Parts: sequence; C-alpha cells; structure tokens
Amino acid sequence: MRDYSGLRQKMVQRQLVARGIQDSRVLSAMAEVPRHLFVDEALQDEAYEDNPLPIGDGQTISQPYMVAVMTELLELQGDERVLEIGTGSGYQAAVLSKLCRWVFTIDRVRRLSEKAQATLRSCGYVNISFMVGDGTAGWPSQAPFDGIIVTAGSPQIPDVLVQQLSDEGKLVIPVGDRFSQTLKRVIKTKTGTKVENHTGCRFVDLIGKYGWSDS
Repeated sequence: MRDYSGLRQKMVQRQLVARGIQDSRVLSAMAEVPRHLFVDEALQDEAYEDNPLPIGDGQTISQPYMVAVMTELLELQGDERVLEIGTGSGYQAAVLSKLCRWVFTIDRVRRLSEKAQATLRSCGYVNISFMVGDGTAGWPSQAPFDGIIVTAGSPQIPDVLVQQLSDEGKLVIPVGDRFSQTLKRVIKTKTGTKVENHTGCRFVDLIGKYGWSDS
C-alpha cells in the first residue's frame, strides 16, 4: 500500500501554510487525518491535490484549503461540541474530531452517512455521533453547540441554526446563489449576532427546509 504521509505534509505546507492558515492545531490535524481513505480507491492518488473530489450522489469532498479555512474560523480549543451539516465523506468530521470534544454530524443521504461511519470507525474516530435527516434544521435535541459548520451552499443564514448556538458560539456557512457563495462566520453574542464575510467559494447545494428545495 502506498505511503501518503509525504503527500499529506506537502499538502499542509503548500496549500495551507502558504495560503495563510495559522492555527497550529488545524495544521496538525490535517497533517494526521488520512484524506485518501475518504475517497474511492481509484481517486486516492489525487486525494492531496488542491481541489474537491466526487464522492457519489452528486456530492464532493471539499478542497483541503477550504476544509482548513472553515475549521480555523471555528477557533476550537478542544472542549467544544460541534455540529456539522453535511457529513459527506466524513473527512471534515475526522478533522473536527481531533480538535473538539464531540462532533455531531448530519447528512440527508443515508448511503453517504453509512459509508462515512464505516470509514471513520475503521480509522479509530469515536467521538462522533451521526444522524440521517434534514441538516438545515440542525439537531435541536443536542443543542446548544459551540460551533456549527455547514459544508454546502445556502441561500441564506438559517436562523434555526443560529438559535442552536451557545453564547459566543460560531456558525461557519457558505451563503449565496447556486453558482457561487461567500463564506460567512456568524458569532452569537448575548446582545445579538455578528456576521463576518470571509472568502469566496463554491459548494454543492444545501438541500432542505431551510436551504434550497430538491426540485
């Protein structure tokens, strides 16, 4: 079996550090998580390149840089509970699991969720809970969350997700039309919310009651 550790280190240095990712914990996590195991075997040699890859059902594993940017914006210290909307391959959940106390992740596609669960368990990640359903509604029974990360493009910031944040909690979400979005960070405070615009991006559609319709 090919040793991908060298490619992983190059990815971190050339795609993340060189483009301004500074959080040492994020860099360490992405230097450790075996990204190639979260894509089909035929695509494993491309896993550490600077682009997203298809994972089936019209979904993708995000570009490494975008995973790093979104994760860094959560500013995780280690004891947080984080909700991920869009389990996909499970790669983002694996990175998060190294940086927080517990990850709750939702996907609307059962096949993807089950495949991600199998991959994550085979890699030894245990601090993750899974749900199949409409992620745009969040996971009310497990709220509040210290961080929420949405890995699909939304037409707006779903208020239902903001409501599920703890005080000083952060929501990271791509918002825009179906062709391009702006990555936004919403910080919940005791007096309201603060919304920041970060980088431009392009994600698959966030489908659900508080996102895009499936039609």
